[in-house]
Amino acid sequence: MIATTFEAGPVATGHPVADHLAHLLFEGTGRERTHGTWRRLISGREFSYRPGLAPAERTALSYDRLRLLNNTVDDPARLAADPHRLAALHEWIGPVDGGLTTLASIHYNLFLGSLVDHDDNGRDLSDFTTLQQIGTFLCTELEHGNDVAAMETVAVFDRASGGFHLHTPTPGAQKFMPNTSATGGPKSAVVAARLVVDGRDEGVFLFLTPLGDRSGLLPGVRVRPLPDRTGTPVDHALTAFDHKWLPREALLEAAHGRLAPDGTLTSTLGNRRKRLLRSINRVTMGKLCMSAGTLGMARAALTIAVRYAHSRLVTGPRAGERIPVAAHRSHHGRLLDALATAYAMTFLHRTVVDRFAASTEEDREEVERLTAVAKGWITWQARAITTECRERCGAQGLFPANGISDLPSNIEGGITAEGDNLVIWVKAAAEMVFGHDATARTRAGTPATPDSPAAPTTPDSPAASTAPDSSAAPAAAGAAAAALADPAFLRGLLAEAEAIWQARARADLRDGPAGDPVGRWNGTSTAALEMVSAHARLQAADALIAAAERATDPTARFLLRSLCLLFLLRRLRDHTGDLLAEGHLTADHVRALPRALDSAYDDLAPHLMTLVDAFDFPAEMLSAIPIASGGTIVRTLEEPAQEWPLASPVSP
Repeated sequence: MIATTFEAGPVATGHPVADHLAHLLFEGTGRERTHGTWRRLISGREFSYRPGLAPAERTALSYDRLRLLNNTVDDPARLAADPHRLAALHEWIGPVDGGLTTLASIHYNLFLGSLVDHDDNGRDLSDFTTLQQIGTFLCTELEHGNDVAAMETVAVFDRASGGFHLHTPTPGAQKFMPNTSATGGPKSAVVAARLVVDGRDEGVFLFLTPLGDRSGLLPGVRVRPLPDRTGTPVDHALTAFDHKWLPREALLEAAHGRLAPDGTLTSTLGNRRKRLLRSINRVTMGKLCMSAGTLGMARAALTIAVRYAHSRLVTGPRAGERIPVAAHRSHHGRLLDALATAYAMTFLHRTVVDRFAASTEEDREEVERLTAVAKGWITWQARAITTECRERCGAQGLFPANGISDLPSNIEGGITAEGDNLVIWVKAAAEMVFGHDATARTRAGTPATPDSPAAPTTPDSPAASTAPDSSAAPAAAGAAAAALADPAFLRGLLAEAEAIWQARARADLRDGPAGDPVGRWNGTSTAALEMVSAHARLQAADALIAAAERATDPTARFLLRSLCLLFLLRRLRDHTGDLLAEGHLTADHVRALPRALDSAYDDLAPHLMTLVDAFDFPAEMLSAIPIASGGTIVRTLEEPAQEWPLASPVSP
């Protein structure tokens, strides 16, 4: 066990262990290509906090920053086609401007990405790559969010002109809530609408639709601003179309749907739902962008909170002594829990982006489900982490200039965007009840759980049949403690928890009321969602374990292994009752769990600063945040320092 010591004030960056951890966190040899541009971008003064801006001014600033960002991109269309760089962009801009994160995700991924994915006719993209026209994406409607397949907007094929009439037939069909105001400059949209040919619904396709020019909105387009919402403001609006005519080339075509001049549709996909999913498949990459943005926010919150914990002094145990608040287990324990989760989130995200980038038609559904599960888990964990970090900064954490107070509310947008978390988890749960094998419980290279030195005994085992003696209890306790220090054993237990919940979900579904699909699923969904939660944690644990195995620096490897232990121990606390009941744990394991957690805290606490230094935020960014650079919000006040008179002693 390593002794716990703390020093006041921020620790200098550039530590070799932190550098090695950063190398692992930020994709090794691809670090500069994938992350370097964006890290340098947020170092500039243009991305520093701007106090006193009204919501409309903050929105305008986000658009200004979008143009600065675009100026750094060699080829925006190629960026849209690169999952690694596109996700990395959101990781770095997320902490400095939530509005910019939203705008960049919409323009580069949903809008430009959709054009790139469909473009096989040499479409001119120069207006969009130079931001002469800012792109937006219109899919969900006022009454059709979670059930987007039921959208009502139509694009009616006009045989006479060869084009289409884009129309919003009902108030509930208004597009909700794209950034379609005039703020930022003229905009064009990719609009999801039902292609109607001679009264026949051919399914949902995308249509490139100019919304305005320098003079204002174009005929047939109506935009109504929405009220301010939680988080960094963006110009969200209700948008409707009144028989707006579009030329033939407005339809985005690919193998999933091509329209001949005579109105005949050819498609490689057999039904309208599949054509819808193919048309809006950029939403899957959007899940990776949203989770990346919130991941960056979580790492920023931890960096700020940990640095402040080392410079914020409190009364020590001896008279006149001042010690950093980070010295207290009640403080650093919570930050370490969050750090273990943030490392697991990061490595899970890397794994999912790699899987997405390499996916084929054969594994598309599996990868899309993994992306949805990871998006839900990462964004929910990011909210919990940023909230915890804000609280650990006390009153200083309430000031936006300290870089942390806006993060939890900004994450709320990520939780809802590109698929509401609960909805996409419910879909994943329904698929995984029978479409996923949770009994494949060992990771490649990981010993199976029963071989653990503390595998539970059965009544027929030699240990159980031995008569009790004075050494039995200490020996069992020692074996339990040793097992809880073994990541492979703990990982196996988490896999067992997933299998337990899957078995319950299957039983619930089989036993559900016949002829009542909603009632049957209601009886299944609780266990099924617990299965998804355990699965997400297991995927994150595997990613963290794999990262620890890649570490070549001994201290970095030790720290990652300790983070693995802490992450797994914390996740298993929710399942000890089930694991004990099913014979996967003994009472000795349960009794030893609190001490195992304390041991992990002891090992990691002296390295708090190293662990956040590995997040590699630019010194320029941190120096502009008072509590991240050894100060407090008071230093930002513009008025000169006051000479305060000493108060007179007060008589008792």
